[in-house]
Amino acid sequence: MNAANNAANAYKKQQVMTASPEELTLMLYNGAIRFITESILATEKQDISAAHAKNMRAQKIMREFVLTTDMTQDISQKWVQVDEYILHCLVQGNMKKDKGKLEEARGLLVGLRDAWYKAMKQVRESKAQAAV
Repeated sequence: MNAANNAANAYKKQQVMTASPEELTLMLYNGAIRFITESILATEKQDISAAHAKNMRAQKIMREFVLTTDMTQDISQKWVQVDEYILHCLVQGNMKKDKGKLEEARGLLVGLRDAWYKAMKQVRESKAQAAV
């Protein structure tokens, strides 16, 4: 089992090291969604320690989004407000063990992730058509 974990970790590390910035952002969205889902499940089982740990990992990702947003772009102010609201939902959900706030944060992140993925796909298709 340990060899399998080592292989999986090596694969994940290679994925991160070779990913484009856009792909890294998508990975972060997916990670935050996964951590929130795990926090919700732990909250339902009343495993407060696990719920807190998973929530903190999601919060860390959201803080990274807020801190690394390129504020020179027009849309950045609104985008950061959404990220900060998601972070607020995570904090409130963690403090109050409020599953509704966690589900709200997850829903918003799923929407952002899906929009990000569609934008990535459109850019790839446009580049492919321009290369023809």
